[in-house]
Amino acid sequence: MKSAYFKPETEILFPHWAVPNLVDLRREKWHGLAEHIANLPETHEDSLAFSLMMIRLCGCLNCNPGGYKASLGCAACSRRTVGMVKRSDSALVESWRRSREEIKRYLNGERKESAA
Repeated sequence: MKSAYFKPETEILFPHWAVPNLVDLRREKWHGLAEHIANLPETHEDSLAFSLMMIRLCGCLNCNPGGYKASLGCAACSRRTVGMVKRSDSALVESWRRSREEIKRYLNGERKESAA
């Protein structure tokens, strides 16, 4: 059964189609990154890294169909999150770079070693 508040624009994890909505939210560094990602296919490793960063930033793993964030829809939720985040654009771009390195390691078959 669908929740009355669940929007069709809401997905389980941050969707690539929402990236263009984020381009104008911050200053030059963020603008450049978001514009770069918006022009890539969703399967590109840079896009995957951006999605991973946004999933963590927005808390997508805790989103559920009956919740407030889901009622906003992914585009509005991500705009709200990026607009409210206290980190600098440089810190956000660095977060994306770390996510990109993580994606590259994963795609190369490298796994994180578990802490013993």
